[in-house]
Amino acid sequence: MADEPILVLAATGGQGRAVTDALLGRRAPVRALVRDPDRKAARELAEQGVDVRAGSLSDHASLAAAMSGVASVFAFTTPFEAGTEAEVAQGRAILSAAAQEHVPHLVFSSVAGADQDSGVPHFDSKARIERELADGDVPYTILGPTYFFDNAMGGAERIVSGHLDLPLPPDRPLQQLARRDLGAFAAEVLVAPASYVGQRIELASDAPTPTQMADSFSAALGREVRHERVPLAAIGNPDMHAMWTFLNGPGYRVDIPALHHAHPDIPWTRFADWAQRTWADAR
Repeated sequence: MADEPILVLAATGGQGRAVTDALLGRRAPVRALVRDPDRKAARELAEQGVDVRAGSLSDHASLAAAMSGVASVFAFTTPFEAGTEAEVAQGRAILSAAAQEHVPHLVFSSVAGADQDSGVPHFDSKARIERELADGDVPYTILGPTYFFDNAMGGAERIVSGHLDLPLPPDRPLQQLARRDLGAFAAEVLVAPASYVGQRIELASDAPTPTQMADSFSAALGREVRHERVPLAAIGNPDMHAMWTFLNGPGYRVDIPALHHAHPDIPWTRFADWAQRTWADAR
């Protein structure tokens, strides 16, 4: 088993690369499924000793070929390219291939809140995949990331100009996760799955309020950044509108102190530290 590789799907994406890096840090043998092995990011993985395979999250044949002979699989699906039904189809292709190849353990990266009947389309699509995974025969662990720190990068220009746009009250904590922490946690589960099989674990590194986030950006940039509350009515995308409605309502419910106490070997990055490390160069 020790010589069998761990397969990471979508290994050059944000989550996949974080998991791959964490596995490499543990000196675990890694196989990566990527769309284009000739892309720079894929070539960099190959140079690090990763077994890079071409394939698609929706293509059963390439998934099954990549899963042949692996110790475990890190699986990821996305609705943000072709919609939620396409995401469910990706999940079904992954689960079918895993069952065919008798994968010993599959870690599925879902989303925190997918078990809450949230009404958020991209939460609900992942919930459908979770149910089919739980009903199948492949041993599994489900991870539920909260809002990623890196999502702030989508508003980088506004932040640098002094404005943090978020559709939340200034004092409302937002549970969030560093991709590095997701990678470290997933690597732990993939390398030593015995105590995690059958579990659903939601993940958060920190829970800053928008005001605290703005203060962290101010400290990192060396100039004032202020939170500006975006009205929910101004969010035109139905999926994003539903998500921010959920986050203004019940929201994520990770017991962060209990999670961090139970897993002290994970770095559990503070938002302020991430902001300092990530944004200091933008001064």
